[in-house]
Amino acid sequence: QVQLVESGGGLVQPGGSLRLSCEVFGSAFSRYGMGWYRQAPGKQRELVAGITRGGYTNYADSVKGRFTISRDNPRQTVHLQMNSLKPEDTAVYYCNTNQREFIWGQGTQVTVSS
Repeated sequence: QVQLVESGGGLVQPGGSLRLSCEVFGSAFSRYGMGWYRQAPGKQRELVAGITRGGYTNYADSVKGRFTISRDNPRQTVHLQMNSLKPEDTAVYYCNTNQREFIWGQGTQVTVSS
């Protein structure tokens, strides 16, 4: 059974940075395109960044130029570097395949506030 374990969230001031990590246990990680998603209170979960098996990336318009997704296949880990954070980035962040194929992990809370 695949397990997704997200980490790296926290409280940060506007303009600050965080680096999220997601370790994937129990799957052939390199076979999957991966994505970072977020869900703010009262809103639907949305894809913010994706990375294909070959390393091609795509981003939601709201995070382009500020967030960078990367993957480390030997460590079965996907990262999200978040810079120039804004209060509207506040949400619980999750990883999954780009087709949402795995059971969701617990996520990691990101709070951007002064």
